[in-house]
Amino acid sequence: MTMRSVQDRVAGLRPPLALALGKSVLPFLGAILVAFVIDKVVGPAVGATWSKILLDVGIAILLAGSLNVVNGYAGQFSIGHAGFMLVGGYAAAWLTFYGSVHFFGTKETVGGFLGNGELLFLGGCLLGGLIASVFGVLVGLPSLRLRGDYLAIVTLGFGEIVRVLGQITARQPKNVKEISERTLGELSNNLGGAEGFSQIPGYTTLFFVYLFACVLLVLVFRLKYSSQGRALLAIRENEIAAEAMGVDTTRAKVTAFVFGAFFAGIGGSLYAHQVGALDPKELGFLKSIDLVIIVVIGGMGSITGVVLGASILVILPEVFRQFADYRMIVYALALIVVMILRPQGIMGVKELWETSLWRRLVAKIRRKS
Repeated sequence: MTMRSVQDRVAGLRPPLALALGKSVLPFLGAILVAFVIDKVVGPAVGATWSKILLDVGIAILLAGSLNVVNGYAGQFSIGHAGFMLVGGYAAAWLTFYGSVHFFGTKETVGGFLGNGELLFLGGCLLGGLIASVFGVLVGLPSLRLRGDYLAIVTLGFGEIVRVLGQITARQPKNVKEISERTLGELSNNLGGAEGFSQIPGYTTLFFVYLFACVLLVLVFRLKYSSQGRALLAIRENEIAAEAMGVDTTRAKVTAFVFGAFFAGIGGSLYAHQVGALDPKELGFLKSIDLVIIVVIGGMGSITGVVLGASILVILPEVFRQFADYRMIVYALALIVVMILRPQGIMGVKELWETSLWRRLVAKIRRKS
C-alpha cells in the first residue's frame, strides 16, 4: 500500500469541511441567538428590576465560570479572581471613558446597537481580557511550584496588590477640555485613586453579558471533553501521576490561569460599564470569596453547576430583600444547609444532562412523542 493510498483512506474518514465548520460555528451562532432573545424578549417581558438581576446573574456566570476552570478543572486554589476583574474593568473603562472624549468629543454613550460607541466598548472588553490574561501568566507561574494554601496566599496577595495599586493611581480628570489636551497614554495612570473611576459610559446590556457568558460556556464545554480538559482533570486528581503519564503540567496550569483571567477581565469590563463606576474597595478579597462560594455551591468542575450556583446566589438575596434585617441570616443558613446536604455542591462534578433525573425526563418526553 502506497503512502498516497493511506492518505486517501484517512481523508475518507474525515467529515466534510462544511460539516466540520458547522460543528465549530453553530454553538457560537446559538450563543448569539440566546443573547439576542434574552435581550430583546426576556428583558422587556420581566421589567427593569428583573432585567437588572439578569445582568447580575450573567456577569456572575461569566466570573464564576472562568474561576471554575482554575479551581474546578485544574484543581488549583485561587482566591484572587477579583484582581483580574479589577484589572479588566480599569482597562476597559480607561478606553471607553477617555477614548469617547478623544474619538467622539463626549463622555456619554454614543451610537445605538453596535454603533461606534459599542464597538469601542467591545474593544475595551477585549483589551481588559487581554491585559488580565497577561497578569494571569504572572500569577500562573508561581503555581508551578506552589499548591493548596500556599498558592491561595499568592493569589490573595495578587488581588490585594491590584486593589492597593488602584487606590494610589492619579485622580480622574472629568472635564472634556482637560482630557482632550492629553493623550490616552498620558491618561493611563489617571484611574481615580481611592475615590474610584466614575462616569463610565453605560454600554453593558443583556445582549453583551449573555453573549460573553454563552461563549464562555461553549468554550468550557469543549475544554472539558477535550484532551486538554482531561489533562487538567488529571492534574486535579494527582499532579505527580499526570506528569508521569506525559501531561505537560506547566503548560496546562498556566493556560488555565490565562483562560480564567481573560474572561474575568471581560467580566470586570461588563461590571464597570453596568455600575458606571469602579471602586477598588468593592472588588477585593470578599468579592473573590463570593465567586469561590458560587463555584463550590454549584459543584467544582460542573458547567451547569456554575450556572445554577450563580443564579441561586444572586437571586436569593434579592428575594429576601424585603426582610432587610434578616436576609443575610437566611442567605447564610441556606448556604450551610446546601453544604451539609450536598458537600460536593448541587451538581458535584456532573452536568445536568448526565443526571438520572434528566434521563428520566428525556425518556418520558420521548414516550409521549
